[in-house]
Amino acid sequence: MPKITKILLLAVSVVLVLAVFLGVNSSGVSAASEPQEGAYRQINVYSEVLRHIQTDYVEEPNINLVTNGALRGLLESLDADSSYLTPEDYKAYKADKGGKAQVGLNVSKRFGYATVVSVVPGSPADKANLNDGDIIEAIGTQDTRDMSLAVIRLMLEGDAGSELSVSVVRPRKAAPEKVTMTRVLPMPQPVGETMYENSSILYLKPGVLDHDHVQQVEAKLKAMPKAGNKKILLDLRDVAAGDMQEAMRLANMLLKSGTIATLEGQKVAKQTFAADPSKAINTTSPVVVLVNRGTAGPGEIVAAALLDNKRADLVGEKTFGEGSQQKTFELADGAALILSVAKYESPSGKKLEDEGVTPGVLVASNIDDGSADDEAGDDTMSTKEHEAAATPKKPAVAVDDQLTKALDLLKSKAA
Repeated sequence: MPKITKILLLAVSVVLVLAVFLGVNSSGVSAASEPQEGAYRQINVYSEVLRHIQTDYVEEPNINLVTNGALRGLLESLDADSSYLTPEDYKAYKADKGGKAQVGLNVSKRFGYATVVSVVPGSPADKANLNDGDIIEAIGTQDTRDMSLAVIRLMLEGDAGSELSVSVVRPRKAAPEKVTMTRVLPMPQPVGETMYENSSILYLKPGVLDHDHVQQVEAKLKAMPKAGNKKILLDLRDVAAGDMQEAMRLANMLLKSGTIATLEGQKVAKQTFAADPSKAINTTSPVVVLVNRGTAGPGEIVAAALLDNKRADLVGEKTFGEGSQQKTFELADGAALILSVAKYESPSGKKLEDEGVTPGVLVASNIDDGSADDEAGDDTMSTKEHEAAATPKKPAVAVDDQLTKALDLLKSKAA
């Protein structure tokens, strides 16, 4: 991007967004507080910069085009979940009813681009060997740097059987790789359940923390005494989707007392979510929780609550870092702002969005993503070609180091 364009983006964005938030116009303003006065002074500075650009730049700029880009950039500088939607984008956003076919990607934005938070097991994205941390540089021919997160998520959806082409930048591999996947309707997977150590350890793997999956976990926890289970291994790796309230309900099942999370914003009064003893199911069995860089949002709520209340040991990698509440503000021209108005905090006061959750026992994943392989190979591969090439990689790991460590930790605990 040319330097002068960047300057123009900054100037336009500051002037327009400050005007939106502070309700001012170019004829003059009056401030009631010191922070507002500072903002008004900046409006004058950037207005002067904008005037020079408009009158002295080498050619007449396309103000509508650069303004849209400037506003997107300004909102995203706050956090990944804050977005500016043009009138066209907002119309599509409102028309979206959900339930469309997908490829199994949970995404956010990092470094300006769409980033894979987690991949749904068995999904087209999984079969195409996409991994946590991969950067989606483009969707089709559109650069994700130039799209808001809300629009990116819309573009990943589509009709069942339709194709989705993305350009993926993998860790340790400079050249983007083109991947084509076929969208499929989501197939809800039940909570995974396995018994270890002569059924003394109950392993539970909810892929998503929605009402149905949390209900399944509840039923399994209630059935523990009859099954002879004495310890719990909760696998929240790559758990990024779901509902925050359901996540807190799950945490409450294992907590008799204490704070589960708090939520607070500049104009959102602090809310403290405390454990309800009447909703607790098992507050005595030893618990270990598995997390990784694909654990986000609802998964982080559960992990942080159990860790900070000393109810569970955490094993794995630092989580992704996502946990905010959004509000949509409609603008006069049909555009809209999606703003994070509050952030969730762990019981110890750490903002999940900013810091994530760091396990007490750090164990790196030993699952090879194959990102360093085939550096000079063909960068255009279909889902089937990826699936064939990836077959000996992701599913073929003989030992899960994180799982092994978690089981060893549980074995050492007295039931």
